[in-house]
Amino acid sequence: MTTSAWAPAPGYLNASTLGLPPRATATAVHEAVDAWQAGRACAVAYDRHVQASRRLYARLVGVEPSWVAVGSQASVLVAEVAVALPDGARVLTVAGEFSSVCGPFEAQAGRRVSVAAVPLEDLPEATERLRPDVVAFSLAQSADGRVVDADGVRAAATACGALTVCDTTQAAGWLDVDAAAWDVTVCSAYKWLCAPRGSAFLTVRPAVADRLSGHNAGWYAGEDVWGSVYGPGLRVAADARRFDVSPAWLAWVGTQTSLEVLLDLPVDVRRRHGADLADALRAHLGWEPAGRPVLVVPDADGRVVAALGDAGVTVASRAGRARVSFHLWNDGDDVDRAADALSAAGAAALARTPV
Repeated sequence: MTTSAWAPAPGYLNASTLGLPPRATATAVHEAVDAWQAGRACAVAYDRHVQASRRLYARLVGVEPSWVAVGSQASVLVAEVAVALPDGARVLTVAGEFSSVCGPFEAQAGRRVSVAAVPLEDLPEATERLRPDVVAFSLAQSADGRVVDADGVRAAATACGALTVCDTTQAAGWLDVDAAAWDVTVCSAYKWLCAPRGSAFLTVRPAVADRLSGHNAGWYAGEDVWGSVYGPGLRVAADARRFDVSPAWLAWVGTQTSLEVLLDLPVDVRRRHGADLADALRAHLGWEPAGRPVLVVPDADGRVVAALGDAGVTVASRAGRARVSFHLWNDGDDVDRAADALSAAGAAALARTPV
């Protein structure tokens, strides 16, 4: 069964690309747009949505709100770390990592910042062996949903003193995330957190906050936000708010509501609902369970994605594979629909080793 907090969306198996808003989120955003159109919107009043979202996200990932900064996209927040690295710093990442994680570091090549990549399963060993200055990775991989060996990476990074930068975009919302386990985390909220695009979060361990640059500092990063509109003389906030990026207001109206809906659900429902549906589909295909809501099917020629689309199933094409992702609006009918379409696509495409 699925939760009634979402409107029915038969065949939409694409949370990894774009989460769907709960009913309450759609209503809140519609009302906010109506208020804006009628001239009843207030710039100062929007701030309550941002601050509520900060508190709710902190609760979701297990840190204090003072650790949390807000922004718009993951890459902008990762860049807070990248621009603050010393010349010649060495960064270790994952082969096939999402570009928003590794791109900001690669953009520092002119300062001799180097980026090396290893297979996901080798990340702990490579961290121990190469002793990089930074380890940057997604907790759950965008291309296929695989989850990193968090304990192994954390132990190796601690042993060599590497700064850890963890992107939780493909994990927060279904996987238990402990942001306090990492020096820095980033999360775009429009996927598994089901928020409008344009809201993202940064968490910073206070012990490493002074190592970041705050290069995006503007009025919203000020200790007194509305007293920081004009300068010079900006006095930034003492906590992680110093890394805030001026918010896209309407996105935060929806972000607050989506986080409220998610946090109102039992933890086990968030953790198991999509994963159980994905494992049910894996069982249809004769594959072993994986305990995560994402599975991929080889699809170099696009035949599988096309067959799914013809059957009314929306998935994504990523890295030569069809990526199927289940979330809280999905149910057993979606499993059956996808299983029938995948079988019709041809057994040869499904006989390869699954991920």
